[in-house]
Amino acid sequence: MKKLIGRVWMPVLIVTAVGAGAVTVAQLRTVFGSHPVVVTDLSSDNAEDFNPKFVTYEIFGTGSTAVINYMDLAGKPQRVPSAALPWTLTLETTLPSVMPNILAQSDGDSISCRVTVDDEVKQERTATGVNAETFCFVKAA
Repeated sequence: MKKLIGRVWMPVLIVTAVGAGAVTVAQLRTVFGSHPVVVTDLSSDNAEDFNPKFVTYEIFGTGSTAVINYMDLAGKPQRVPSAALPWTLTLETTLPSVMPNILAQSDGDSISCRVTVDDEVKQERTATGVNAETFCFVKAA
């Protein structure tokens, strides 16, 4: 008898533990899963419902070309190796906040950058010197 109990007690314990776990999960699902799921209309969550933001980068100066590096509105770096001056780029987004960032180096003696968001100038800088370099960075727009 002792030998039979020695062989059977472990499988009986496992079956009892699995059964108790299944009953517990079933009881928890009746408590936490008993409320109906709220479904919203898909048309209420479209990006067209929001006012888009327009971010404009501008580079201008005394030189004829510039090397321009900027962050697009998704935060990915972009490069324009030989842009004719003046240079402008307008980007549109429905994100609640963006961080416009632009860096430019000219072949002239003066270069300026300007960042506008929805026609409001957020930052403007000018640098002078041989092969002038400037940047504009807006922390939140």
